[in-house]
Amino acid sequence: MMLASNLGIAIVTGAASGMGRSASEALVKEGWDVLALDRVATEFEVAGETIRTVEVDVTNRDQVRDAIAEYAASTSKEVGLLANVAGIYPPSTLADFTEDLYRRIFDVNVLGILNTTAEAVAHMPNGGVVVNFASVDAFAVSPGQLLYGASKAAVVMLTKELALELAPRGIRVNAIAPGWVNTPGNAATGRMEATSAGIPLGRVAEPEEIARWVAILASPDASFMTGETIVLSGGDVLR
Repeated sequence: MMLASNLGIAIVTGAASGMGRSASEALVKEGWDVLALDRVATEFEVAGETIRTVEVDVTNRDQVRDAIAEYAASTSKEVGLLANVAGIYPPSTLADFTEDLYRRIFDVNVLGILNTTAEAVAHMPNGGVVVNFASVDAFAVSPGQLLYGASKAAVVMLTKELALELAPRGIRVNAIAPGWVNTPGNAATGRMEATSAGIPLGRVAEPEEIARWVAILASPDASFMTGETIVLSGGDVLR
């Protein structure tokens, strides 16, 4: 069940937890009708209503197409916003990377954005907004993040290319590049607490702090902004 919306459909990938879940919650509160996509089926409460994620593998374009088309038809609304939050970050180095790991990381982090964007913009006849999630690792080197960093650098350039291609259709495309964020996935790495002490602001971000920027980029306040990537690292990118 989704909350009533005045803004149209907002699609959020990676919506089951972490920044994707926070983005979904923030957008519902803003008045969007949120289609939450994730490989994991789950549900959570927002303002007394239940959001259920639709099981979709973003690397499978047919699944993405069917989920968006079915939801758009059921609501008779246009898609106004796509937040490409889904991403994976297994460690890798030159010494231990494999072709399978390369394809897995780039399929989710890059191909996934292409799939969801291609299908979402088909339901944006009157313009819209795409927000991609890159990473501070697109700009600052981290040990053991060879493939992840490369995939997120690709997201930054993909954002620019998509912004150029979609501008004539009134669709703006920007990206957010978070640093360390207090999510279950980051906590599970065992590196977050040790790293936070070296961040200039002295802490990691909360998911809600990052999620607010999705709504900001979708708002009229960002109406002249496209092709840009906002780094939200607490100053970590300065080191």
